[in-house]
Amino acid sequence: MQSLRMIENWPVPTAAAAVVRADGTLAGSYGPVDLRFELASVTKPLAAYAVLVAYEEGAVELDEPAGPEGSTVRHLLAHTSGLAFDEHRTTAAPGTRRLYSNAGFEVLGDHIAKATDIPFAEYLRQAVLEPLGMASTDLPGSPAKDGVSTASDLARFAAELQAPQLLHPRTVAEATAVVHPGLSGVLPGYGHQKPNDWGLGFEIRDAKSPHWTGSSSSPRTFGHFGQSGTFLWVDPEAGAACVALTDRPFGPWAVDAWPPFTDAVLAELRAA
Repeated sequence: MQSLRMIENWPVPTAAAAVVRADGTLAGSYGPVDLRFELASVTKPLAAYAVLVAYEEGAVELDEPAGPEGSTVRHLLAHTSGLAFDEHRTTAAPGTRRLYSNAGFEVLGDHIAKATDIPFAEYLRQAVLEPLGMASTDLPGSPAKDGVSTASDLARFAAELQAPQLLHPRTVAEATAVVHPGLSGVLPGYGHQKPNDWGLGFEIRDAKSPHWTGSSSSPRTFGHFGQSGTFLWVDPEAGAACVALTDRPFGPWAVDAWPPFTDAVLAELRAA
């Protein structure tokens, strides 16, 4: 795909990108797709997927208590537990505000580890990474932000999100639809959004503006971006997903570069 060559012009030392069709085939890739990058918060969708496997296996229930009083696994996945961004303190009642929380995902990791008697990083490997053939991906630290992976591996995950094999499609549909609709909150890097819609570990694009996806991205687009200059989106209307990994922290350069890149990718897919 010619549109992927746009990453050559990004002001970053290194970048890799891949586009995956809904049928799991690779539409195109560019750059060092087997080079490992720090994912930052693109770790969260992988962690969420492991939590959902634990749910389907019966190790946890989505509505069982987890985190602050009154909070559940579902609240933690949807950033509505009330936990602060990077501190294990409660700043709102569960279900009342969309408070993006790394601490919430760390609580989730501990909760799954206790429920399964398996360290979370190992559970993630067994439940998600190994079955999908993501051999270059691992979690050396926090389930909120410490994943390391390659564009090739994340392309495998993007294929799974579009045609689930590890989870029932109904579970993925629930995870990528709005949970606790109507809640406002801050989308890191983009300011206050009303509403700030999320699913279970996945951000939902809806009508958010400004946003890190494209102006032509459908409202059903879901995914995540990371402060290490990384993103993964799936656009069900386009029948495709895109991953981009860089080694420059997120900043104004990404705000400027990512939306036109996504629009170019979507335009090329439509024209194919």
